[in-house]
Amino acid sequence: MDHGTDEHFIREAEKIAVALGRMFPGLCEVVLHDLRDPQHAIRAIENNLSGRQVGDSATELGLARIADPQYPSVIQNYPGRFPDGRPAKSTSIGIKNAAGEYIAALCLNLDVSVLSPVTLALSNLVATDTEHRDQPLETLRNRNARELRRTVEALAAERGGTPRSLSREGKKALVRQLHQDGYFDSRDAAQAIADLLGVSRATVYNYTK
Repeated sequence: MDHGTDEHFIREAEKIAVALGRMFPGLCEVVLHDLRDPQHAIRAIENNLSGRQVGDSATELGLARIADPQYPSVIQNYPGRFPDGRPAKSTSIGIKNAAGEYIAALCLNLDVSVLSPVTLALSNLVATDTEHRDQPLETLRNRNARELRRTVEALAAERGGTPRSLSREGKKALVRQLHQDGYFDSRDAAQAIADLLGVSRATVYNYTK
């Protein structure tokens, strides 16, 4: 395989590296290694998270590929670390020329330290939302829950509708009546009333003002 064709392959891979890095700004570093020159292997680095530079030397993985054309062409989702200790999830893709020699490697390093807190925050948010939606009366005593529902339905009926079908002003008047009659003494009453009326807890509190 001539040098010109190898160079063409690497230039094409460089376009892929840049595009992938720009797809995931701040999250995924993409590095293209030119394995024909292991002392100055890094040909392109997009979305730099590791502090390496173009012209830096090849990694151990790159050297292993240079030494052994039978080395696996794709190493998927292996754990790694950035120089400052942040955990990474990495994938390395070896690129061969027509002669079967590794000439380049495209490496993706995902910064999982950024994503872990987001995952935790989202799971907490969903859990909280589900908890209220599925069990709005969970910590109200059953008698209180039934009494509250009957009272809300009765007050709505006096205004010519169901709790959810009342106008904004109707719901506001109903909430003020409940507040005046002491139904907000229970810790979870506001959430229960909100669920019965089909509004948010914050809206219920605003209606009491």
